[in-house]
Amino acid sequence: MKAGIVGLPNVGKSTLFNCLSNAKAQSANFPFCTIEPNIGVVNVPDPRINKLEELVKPERVQMATVDIVDIAGLVKGASKGEGLGNQFLGNIRECNAIIHVLRCFDNDNIVHVDGNVNPIRDKETIDIELQLKDLETIEKRLEKVKRAAKTGNKEAQTEEALLNRIREALLQAKSARTIVAQNNDEEVLLESFQLITAKPVLYVCNVDESSAVNGNKYVDQVRELVKDEDAEVIILSVGAEADITELESYEERQVFLEDMGLEEPGASVLIRAAYKLLKQQTYFTAGVKEVRAWTINIGATAPQAAGVIHTDFEKGFIRAEVISYDDYVQYGSEAKAKEAGKFRVEGKEYVVKDGDVMHFRFNV
Repeated sequence: MKAGIVGLPNVGKSTLFNCLSNAKAQSANFPFCTIEPNIGVVNVPDPRINKLEELVKPERVQMATVDIVDIAGLVKGASKGEGLGNQFLGNIRECNAIIHVLRCFDNDNIVHVDGNVNPIRDKETIDIELQLKDLETIEKRLEKVKRAAKTGNKEAQTEEALLNRIREALLQAKSARTIVAQNNDEEVLLESFQLITAKPVLYVCNVDESSAVNGNKYVDQVRELVKDEDAEVIILSVGAEADITELESYEERQVFLEDMGLEEPGASVLIRAAYKLLKQQTYFTAGVKEVRAWTINIGATAPQAAGVIHTDFEKGFIRAEVISYDDYVQYGSEAKAKEAGKFRVEGKEYVVKDGDVMHFRFNV
């Protein structure tokens, strides 16, 4: 599961990506490794794993991760191949969610591609390019499905009706994510279309350092614009985040954050938001060898969660032994939580809850 950072040139995308790539942006033990020049695997900041480490004292700790992709800056005409348009659109299609960076700061030394700072216009520029590309996809698909629909094929008629609804929305400059599936068939079809504007999105308002806590007039404009989109807006001073990554010690970084009025780096907030946007959650395994956070889809069952460790665990699943994170911390250990009756045995139908501490019994 990957989240792609998008935006116009010079809005701070690559600087943000580089902040995420620097371990010091979060804390001393948050590694980051580059798979390709523009893809990074970033640890998800989670104070729960630090608490489990404190209680269990394991030999090693493994955190949950999220893939972040730095995508080339988009320009007007990208849907027709302008600039790096085709590459940009290909890269974003491969991502599961979008982190849209908007410039919300004034600085005469940093040129804006359109001459002045206007995050509303910038957002619309990118939205329109993505919508035009989706419209092209929809119209090609409509051409194919119309013939089958005319013969009375029910599945084709269902698809044609959905395609027409999406087409109408796109023509009104609305993204495909505004279309709500009316039944399971439509849900499956929507997924199969792989539309760029159907992907979940969060907006990052890149502000100056003095606006990092409360935002500014540009942030207010963005919030007003996206209030009906069911999308999160995050305020981040990318320049200040870059300065934080240059500091050597954890103590220096904390002093810098306190001076800004922040409790933690904005990069940490963004990583957690991206994880949530990808509909991911965490369960833990905790033992003296290792305390580890495992990433699963929200709604995953116990066997599916076991399968993340090894496919054999899912195939031969017998039961899951579960202690909730809060109970584990309250009683201080697995043994004491068991004594207090907080240890549960769950079967194949159990839907894993975020923060569950689990062991699996299996037989292959």
